[in-house]
Amino acid sequence: MRRAGRLLAVAGCACLLAVSMHAQGGGAALTWDQVKARFEANNPTLRADQSNVEEMRAQEITANLRPNPQIGLTVDGTQIAPNNGVWEPLAGTFLVPSISYLHERDHKRELRQKSAQEGTQIAASQHEDLERTLLFTLRSAFVQVLQAKAIVDLSKQELDYYDRIIDISHERWVKGDLAEIDFERIDLQRVQYESDLQTAEVNLRTAKIQLLQFLDERTPIDQFDVQGTFDFNDQLQSLDTYHQMALDNRPDLRAALESVQQANTNHKLAIANGSTDPTFGGWYTYNASTNNTYGNQTLGLSVQVPLRIFDRNQGEKLRTQIDIAKNQEEADATRAQMFNDVDSAYTQVNSSLILLRPYHDKYLAEAQKVRETVTYAWQHGGASLMDFLNAQSDYRNVQMAYLQLVGAWMTAAAQLNQAVGHEVMQ
Repeated sequence: MRRAGRLLAVAGCACLLAVSMHAQGGGAALTWDQVKARFEANNPTLRADQSNVEEMRAQEITANLRPNPQIGLTVDGTQIAPNNGVWEPLAGTFLVPSISYLHERDHKRELRQKSAQEGTQIAASQHEDLERTLLFTLRSAFVQVLQAKAIVDLSKQELDYYDRIIDISHERWVKGDLAEIDFERIDLQRVQYESDLQTAEVNLRTAKIQLLQFLDERTPIDQFDVQGTFDFNDQLQSLDTYHQMALDNRPDLRAALESVQQANTNHKLAIANGSTDPTFGGWYTYNASTNNTYGNQTLGLSVQVPLRIFDRNQGEKLRTQIDIAKNQEEADATRAQMFNDVDSAYTQVNSSLILLRPYHDKYLAEAQKVRETVTYAWQHGGASLMDFLNAQSDYRNVQMAYLQLVGAWMTAAAQLNQAVGHEVMQ
């Protein structure tokens, strides 16, 4: 029993240690879909703008409300002087309760509701456009983290490789096969690799901080990580295809077209508001002091019609007519900007591909071959020290340029997604 108790205690300690190590090391790295989901759920800018959409939807209720009926009570017949010396103020007093209702003509309420609904649609489209813009910034920050991670890995690999070169060079120096000054020059070059690694780690932490800001999270940097494919895709469709995708998906263009539709509805509402709305009323009277034998209880009806002689809502009719043309011009400008965005993003992606293809197909392999060949030749006395150091530097520069080009392509692909309004490139 004691032995079993000790085993349980050891197992419990092991579990606690594992949990502690997991907490220190952080959870699993987040994919792009997970980062996007957290962003959409937590970003305060998006949530605040979503509240604006809900406010617009609440205004639909107000726009659809009918006018309230009016209830009145009239007191009449009260004496203001004694009758034959007798003061009886309540003897002839009678009450007249009444009710009236304003009747709206020409579908004013329906047009108000339609305009409010179209305003909600515009706000929803503008919210999607805000999300489209922020997602591009988020995607760029995500790519920066992936690129920084790739550069850190490259810097570590380069430092490990150079450390092996230093070990080999030290053995040659000990054996007298390498001059001391040459060994020291080789050893001095290590500081460049250390500096590259330190800079890469700082850039990685900075990129993670920027990404966490978009997610509105306070996760410690050491416990936060992302994962994804840091590579390029050589598949690029025709420019006309992306133009059509943008026409079908861009929320800012949809919002501009919806604004034109709302402007037309507002103009119809302005015309309707220029029409006359009658007010119907009715009342009941009980007056026992009337001279009419059959008139003790009476009913009355009334109709009040305002005379729209001076104010026929001329100003709003003209303003809304002008607003239609203005919104149409803004929609045309938005469409032109959309085509410009697609063309610019397409050019950036295509330019990145033109630069990436020779690196992927030729330069990376050549740089590695040159480094290995020159290193072998230098170790066997067939190349100078400067040739060896230059080959190392050239290899590092080619690798670094390739990673930067991949990052530029991924950012350009995100820009094309933003221009199209849909994730067409991963």
